[in-house]
Amino acid sequence: MAQQYQPGQRWISDSEAELGLGTILASDGRLLTVLYPATGDTRQYALRNAPLTRVRFAPGDEISHFDGWKLTVREVDDVDGLLVYHGLDQDNAPKTLPETQLSNFIQFRLASDRLFAGQIDPLNWFALRYHTLEHRSRLLQAPLWGLGGARVQPIPHQLHIAREVADRIAPRVLLADEVGLGKTIEAGLVIHRQLLCGRASRVLILVPENLQHQWLVEMRRRFNLQVALFDAERFAASDASNPFEDCQLALVALEWLVRSEKAQDALFAAGWDLMVVDEAHHLVWRPQQASPEYALVEQLAEVVPGVLLLTATPEQLGLDSHFARLRLLDPDRFHDLEAFRAESEHYRPVAEAVQELLDEGRLSERARETIRGFLGSEGEALVQALDQGDGDAAGRLTRELLDRHGTGRVLFRNTRAAVHGFPQRDLHAHPLPSPDAYMEMPLGEQAELYPEVRFQAVQEDEEADRWWRFDPRVDWLMDTLKTLKRVKVLVICAHAGTAMDLEDALRVRAGIPATVFHERMSILERDRAAAYFADEEFGAQVLICSEIGSEGRNFQFAHHLVLFDLPAHPDLLEQRIGRLDRIGQKHTIQLHVPYLENSAQARLFQWYQHALNAFLATCPTGNTLQQQFGERLAALLEGGDDDAWQALLDEARAARERLEGDLHDGRDRLLELNSSGAGEGEQLVEAIAEQDDQYALPIYMEELFDAFGIDSEDHSENALVLKPGEKMLDAGFPLGDDEGVTVTYDRAQALVREDMQFLTWEHPMVQGGMDLVLSGSMGNTAVALIKNKALKPGTVLLELLYVSEVVAPRSLQLGRYLPPAALRCLLDANGNDLAAKVNFETLNDQLESVPRASANKFVQAQRDVLSKQFGAAEAKIAPRHEARVEEARRRLGAELDEELARLTALQAVNPSVRDSELDALRQQREEGLAFLAKAALRLEAIRILVAG
Repeated sequence: MAQQYQPGQRWISDSEAELGLGTILASDGRLLTVLYPATGDTRQYALRNAPLTRVRFAPGDEISHFDGWKLTVREVDDVDGLLVYHGLDQDNAPKTLPETQLSNFIQFRLASDRLFAGQIDPLNWFALRYHTLEHRSRLLQAPLWGLGGARVQPIPHQLHIAREVADRIAPRVLLADEVGLGKTIEAGLVIHRQLLCGRASRVLILVPENLQHQWLVEMRRRFNLQVALFDAERFAASDASNPFEDCQLALVALEWLVRSEKAQDALFAAGWDLMVVDEAHHLVWRPQQASPEYALVEQLAEVVPGVLLLTATPEQLGLDSHFARLRLLDPDRFHDLEAFRAESEHYRPVAEAVQELLDEGRLSERARETIRGFLGSEGEALVQALDQGDGDAAGRLTRELLDRHGTGRVLFRNTRAAVHGFPQRDLHAHPLPSPDAYMEMPLGEQAELYPEVRFQAVQEDEEADRWWRFDPRVDWLMDTLKTLKRVKVLVICAHAGTAMDLEDALRVRAGIPATVFHERMSILERDRAAAYFADEEFGAQVLICSEIGSEGRNFQFAHHLVLFDLPAHPDLLEQRIGRLDRIGQKHTIQLHVPYLENSAQARLFQWYQHALNAFLATCPTGNTLQQQFGERLAALLEGGDDDAWQALLDEARAARERLEGDLHDGRDRLLELNSSGAGEGEQLVEAIAEQDDQYALPIYMEELFDAFGIDSEDHSENALVLKPGEKMLDAGFPLGDDEGVTVTYDRAQALVREDMQFLTWEHPMVQGGMDLVLSGSMGNTAVALIKNKALKPGTVLLELLYVSEVVAPRSLQLGRYLPPAALRCLLDANGNDLAAKVNFETLNDQLESVPRASANKFVQAQRDVLSKQFGAAEAKIAPRHEARVEEARRRLGAELDEELARLTALQAVNPSVRDSELDALRQQREEGLAFLAKAALRLEAIRILVAG
């Protein structure tokens, strides 16, 4: 018979007991809406199979009112479907307590209810529950939580920025690392850590249309974030009242959003915790007016608490546009362009003084005066300590200057000059004669740069007429590959058709094993192609990519790159080279550039080589120069006077050298120090390496797979194939694919084999598996036979696991101070707690299973004795719980008091510290202490041990 649900009734979630006591809000005949006031969460369930248990207390139970007073139940009435409890309060006065007024924090002894109902679980499930609790508790306190589980090479500056930014309340920062230093990864790490820690739950990512796919792949592949990609089609197809409310993470093209007022209205109504804007330098602002894109982002930034702006364009290439980005983050702080110009000039001498200190280890008199003027008497004392040879004085001086730096809290910028570990580049140019078939074609920029595309469009289907039969670049490519033998070679060209034709040519004409990678393939097909290329033993020698191959993928196990053609923009060229030129690349990058003589290809090669120097070094000025000289370049690529061409190259080279000089002179070493973390990032890298080397995760996952009936078999070295077993316990186990998946615990393997899942403690399969164990009743009862000669046969030991926890909104992050912890009690017949003397694993190894029928018979016979012991056990555990809570309150108070004192002192000298930041910290402190005061013990699991 269906349950009768009435508004106001109290129910508990079978799958999410940690939410506390739920209240029925509404039942519409199909859906049931339940509010959990303790956490502020609302859930909707299908009425037919809602995973809920009605909360009914019996005479003798002690219950709590939401005001804190307690009632011992004497009678229970049912009034129109709602329960009313009558009994005595602490002063023995008669009182009545309707179920609508029950405390939201009441805990339930579901384990004892199941035990006495005869629901006794397999023995290994109890151990799994205990181990899951232990790991979950450890992870919630781990400093690497949200940083160590991504499919990325741990790089110091990225980890430092991610931790620094993600640990702020509603961070508002500008990530402005140079091209190739990983801004997208930094943003992904920030998003991931904020989500895992509960600081954010809804994230909006705004990107240019051409980068949507790259972001989608990066977020899913590297961070296991299920991002919803929104465009006009998806928005129109949604049947939700607000399509943006259907997802937690939305990826939106800014161009479409600006055109669609309806989408803008829905976006503002959806509400977001964090907004990420890529390519923020494309947002144009001047004191007189702003572009539509800038105006839209500005309006969103006023209502979204956290904002990350990503740009590779530094302030030295335009202070006005730099100011425009900063005013999006904090319009109160950055409100006047002229004042900002003056302030920037004020900081330059400080940066120069730091540069002098770092480079030469001492300070000139001019630098001393600058520091004294900036830091006052404090600076004088530090300068004196430096003169007296105090070893730490330079570090303390630098830290003080960093803290007071104008944009040091809102701007992070790392440069290749400051971050080491990048490879050298060698250029191999290969001018080739242009074939007659191309020379006879009509002019046009695309035809000149990519003549094979137009030829493909008009050629006959006859094999003999294919363009790759006469294009000398194809002959050159085959000869080069044969010379390189089995060395891995990445080939990038502009178009998918060219990539597919080249694969045909290599197979038909030379028998060279190659694979392709282009936008007409599904993500799964691209993964397979990348995996085939990555396979050292049996894989393809060559991967031929269209331009999409320059987006987001990491092929740094190769170091030969063939640019079969050249892209029309220097940023795209840098992206192509960046597939191999990355931190961690162990070889010099060999760049091979074939091009047709006396063509637009030859001129574009000269532009990149002689004007921009874009092959042998990164070109941070490329975008600026392209805007400045783009029209003249386009006209001269199609043909024209050699003198005019040479003049353009000379003029552009001179402009580049000037801009690079400005960049070098404007290098702010203070900012770079703040951005790189001054050694903190290296410590995080070491900690991740240490975590990667441990075997705790594979051991735990085997235990989990065994319990849920997941079959695992070897795939190759460091890789397993997981498949649903014949006796799979729960179809909801998050395997990721009903057919099975290939996984690895090895980071190096995961970085080159993107077709494999990279299992870490943060992976959805691991977290989902843990949730399945802890959210239900799995393993919370057991009965076992203990074989130990020291114990008299028939002796009964009672092992109880309590969870010491606090139920609170995730955004308060109280798990850092009081993570749910399993407190174990092992009672003997005399009521002594032996847990401290008898290790869990030692005891577990001595146990044998008991048939369920026999176990149930024993439990029923001992029911009264066991019930009394539960109360005794809680009294034994309570002092340990209270000590944990007290320590958690002390730590939270001390940590937030220290941070408040630091930021308050800093605000006096650095206006970039916002009042709202301080207010949020004060509120977090008050609410955190209040919730910790309500922390409770919950009986999590019971195991009865009978000596045989």
